Amino acid sequence: MVILFALLALTVLVGANWYLWRRLFRDTTRRPGRARRGGAVLIAGGWALAIGALVAERTGAPFWLQRTLAWPGFLWLALSIYLLLGVVAGELVRPLLRRFLDRRARAGQPKPVPVPAGARSGPAGPPQAGTTQEPPPGRPAPAEGGEPAPAEAGEPGPAEGGEPAPAEAGESGPASTQPEGLAPAPTQTEGPRAAPATEGPRAAPTRSEGPGPVLEAAENRAPSRRLFVSRVVGGAAAAVAVGTVGAGTYGVLRGPKVKRVTVPLAKLPRTAHGYRIAVVSDIHLGPVLGRDFARKVVDTINGTQPDLIAVVGDLVDGSVKDLGPAAAPLARLRARHGSFFVTGNHEYFSGAAQWVEEVRRLGIDPLENERTELPWFDLAGVNDIAGESEGQGPDFDKALGDRDTTRACVLLAHQPVQIHDAVRHGVDLQLSGHTHGGQLFPGNLIAEAANPTLAGLDRYGDTQLYVSRGAGAWGPPTRVGAPSDITVIELASRQA
Repeated sequence: MVILFALLALTVLVGANWYLWRRLFRDTTRRPGRARRGGAVLIAGGWALAIGALVAERTGAPFWLQRTLAWPGFLWLALSIYLLLGVVAGELVRPLLRRFLDRRARAGQPKPVPVPAGARSGPAGPPQAGTTQEPPPGRPAPAEGGEPAPAEAGEPGPAEGGEPAPAEAGESGPASTQPEGLAPAPTQTEGPRAAPATEGPRAAPTRSEGPGPVLEAAENRAPSRRLFVSRVVGGAAAAVAVGTVGAGTYGVLRGPKVKRVTVPLAKLPRTAHGYRIAVVSDIHLGPVLGRDFARKVVDTINGTQPDLIAVVGDLVDGSVKDLGPAAAPLARLRARHGSFFVTGNHEYFSGAAQWVEEVRRLGIDPLENERTELPWFDLAGVNDIAGESEGQGPDFDKALGDRDTTRACVLLAHQPVQIHDAVRHGVDLQLSGHTHGGQLFPGNLIAEAANPTLAGLDRYGDTQLYVSRGAGAWGPPTRVGAPSDITVIELASRQA
């Protein structure tokens, strides 16, 4: 089953990238050449870097190699998503643009001039030698130059077998009827038309077997229009993809913004009204986001002057050895009642036990299936579900089993799906992360299907769930449609 799924995924990946290459490189060029070969190298090389970055991170490759592969590889992941979306959307624009160009081409062509019925289809010109032309009505034809005079009524003409009389030298024949000053007009005979001696028999005009100059020009213009449409659609898709990824990457590197949410708790005493908890999740320090990013997160949190700080998992993507210096700024976190931490699934990819000790050394209190009693409510934390593979999964009974249920309880749990256990144990508010709000559209559709709540505040029975979109990003350092945040939860007492 796993092999079948892998083959299906590989087939989809190869097919999607072939389609991408076809629309962006083959359809936008006239013939095979460097552009098409360069496009194939770009797409194949981008995916090689992306897969290499993922493998290097998960296998604990040398950190310099992880950093070398991470930036281009992960950015290509994001870029390829939006290139593919762009060319798919272009399929809707392509026929409309072709139709528009065809209408403009037809509107710019001259209208055909109507030809009168019976008009000669051949080229106009002077009468050929050996041919005759009918004189205008009522005008007699001269016999000059040995041409026959029209037959009088009752006299035999050429059609009746009579032979014309040859003109004597110096005579003009029966020219007495020709008015002076008028040029002689040839007479058209009823017999077959004589052909010039130099040209041979004149053939009747026939239709050419080819498309003709007009059709040939139209056929030559059609490939040009197709090429133009492909270049416009492909160029627009590439520009939109690059702009989207650029803006989304800038939003992550700039640092998270502060979001404020008020959450009323029925059991919270009046004296705790307005208590502020700074919630930060999914910082994802790693080969892309390092020490400078951690410093921005710490400065943003401290700027909110919280009463308590909750770090809700997925702090790092890498070992303490590689990322210890990047996490060092976390020692500057300041809150009246301290900072607390629970593991996320990525901690178990990075050595959770070592990171628990490291955050403790930095002055942050880990909550491993345990709770602490603050003056106005209980604060509990459970391990992430991923810890089950190491025998360190969540234990709600250990964290919440013997508590005083008359007190309000706030639970830190990385994944929103843990809300169902929280409801059974009478938790008032669960604080989670993990989803990134989808991070990259349309990834939000997948994340929403896999989690009870994608982002924000929700209610399940008497338990409320707040899901942060996270401060950082995993994989591509890019967010589209899901901006990063640090949330300040302000607790409100219903007794106040």
